[in-house]
Amino acid sequence: MDESREVARGDALVDQLCYLGVTLRYRVRDALHIGVKRVMAVVCSGFSYDMEVVSHGFVTDISKTDAENEERLHALIDDAEVPGERLAKLFEPQVLPLETSSGADEGGEGRDAD
Repeated sequence: MDESREVARGDALVDQLCYLGVTLRYRVRDALHIGVKRVMAVVCSGFSYDMEVVSHGFVTDISKTDAENEERLHALIDDAEVPGERLAKLFEPQVLPLETSSGADEGGEGRDAD
């Protein structure tokens, strides 16, 4: 094979990898947005919160120091880990593409432990 064909083949591979990267980025972004919107809907369904306030993220206590608010934030995140995992599993079928048979087993690399 001559050198120009090898260069063209390499350029095509780079183009495909770039396209794959962009496609994956958009899929991850879409999954994030779907997940956040579903969580907002879950919060609305059973609790009375001002969704405009909730949409700005964590609410800090102005009577506390930044360090105290940071500690509270980490405690909230830790407390939300198990129920958050349970809620995420409910929405997996809506967000994740169907798995294809790749020869990898269920507990393969890159998969979170259940």
